[in-house]
Amino acid sequence: MKTRIISLIVIAMTTLGMNVQAQNSSADKKVLVAYFSRSGNTRAVADHIKNLTGGDMFEIQVAKPYPEEYHACTEVAKKEKEDNARPTLKNKVENMASYDVIFVGYPNWWGTMPMPILTFLESYDLSGKVVIPFCTHGGGGEQNCFKDFVKHIGKADSKKGFLISGGQASSARPQVESWLKGLKLIQ
Repeated sequence: MKTRIISLIVIAMTTLGMNVQAQNSSADKKVLVAYFSRSGNTRAVADHIKNLTGGDMFEIQVAKPYPEEYHACTEVAKKEKEDNARPTLKNKVENMASYDVIFVGYPNWWGTMPMPILTFLESYDLSGKVVIPFCTHGGGGEQNCFKDFVKHIGKADSKKGFLISGGQASSARPQVESWLKGLKLIQ
């Protein structure tokens, strides 16, 4: 009887150990949450992703800041898009090679991603990484935000992006959590 109980305990501990190991295997992936945000909405979604995945945060910033006034900012963004510009970034991810999963967030600017996102994506070799977009918008929806994104990630693997209205970004944790579970990046 005593041997049987010990055997059951060993089996239970082994099973528990396997479960813990399986959970850790997805947590072993090093996550980066990179984002570009003008108004704070995209940063709010980035915060949700960081808190749910335990990832590191990186703010994508341009060396020459955009005008604070909304209309002036949109005109600069429109000109950059028309010129297919690659604005210089203020900083770089020093240890990009150490990340397995990279979330990249941005607002919808003129039907696609802001040009600094292209600068960011083209600054690194993303081969073999999982690169996942998330986007906020002010009513424009998805348009070409995800389609254009996938064209610029090279040999990286992409997963389904997350899209939300900027006005709902700060309270979007439940939707972000559901999306991440659907991607099997959290349990």
